[in-house]
Amino acid sequence: MVNPLEGILAGKQAVITGANRGIGLVISLLFMQHGATVYGCIRNMDEIQNNDVLKPYLEAGQFIAVELNLAFEESVKSAVKAVRQSTKQIDILVNNAGIASGATFQMTSITDMKALYNVNFFHPMLLTQGMTRLMIRGGGAIVNISSSTAQSIEPGTFAYGTSKAALERATKSLALELAAMNIRVNAIAPGITQTDMAGEMDEAAKSLLVEKSAMKRCATPDDIANTALFLCSDLAKHITGQVLNVDGGLI
Repeated sequence: MVNPLEGILAGKQAVITGANRGIGLVISLLFMQHGATVYGCIRNMDEIQNNDVLKPYLEAGQFIAVELNLAFEESVKSAVKAVRQSTKQIDILVNNAGIASGATFQMTSITDMKALYNVNFFHPMLLTQGMTRLMIRGGGAIVNISSSTAQSIEPGTFAYGTSKAALERATKSLALELAAMNIRVNAIAPGITQTDMAGEMDEAAKSLLVEKSAMKRCATPDDIANTALFLCSDLAKHITGQVLNVDGGLI
């Protein structure tokens, strides 16, 4: 039987942050399997040399590694410049990379909060400004990876949750402002997902969140990647300004 989704991103060029591990790696692989060329933004270029999963795509020129450290504004500007030098058109942007914080409000310094917001909000928005200039000619799709903590209030999630809430609010503003340029903007809000970041969580807190969900299991990176594939494809061509919760029915 022919897969009706095969090649659904054929000819598309996608920029994906955090593309060499976790959810970002799975999104990158899925997009390339469906025909996209991926500009994979990674913090440490040395890591890409030892990534056997990405090696065939690197050799085929379907995965182009771009150095990006979201902690630094100049790194974002350099990444935008590198992509612009390589292509005149970007069709997809997935703002996936981020960092977490498990501290309570009183124990979170303003310095740490600013650093977290730089990675999770301000610098992804700077990257988005640069990439949308490469989408204006042909339109495109942007997906911001948020978190269920933007909506579900749990102890110790103040900085992380509010940074993701800002990202969700930005998603709606961008959808409104960029619609005239045929650029769609949506967000995915995963619940607990089987990643390295989730592995660093307190087990009791993680179990509690899983038990609060209707499906009583963690999401997999594939669950998030499949949702991103849908939102970035023409199957979702009339969907914009939405936050899609992929949390197993978090109650």
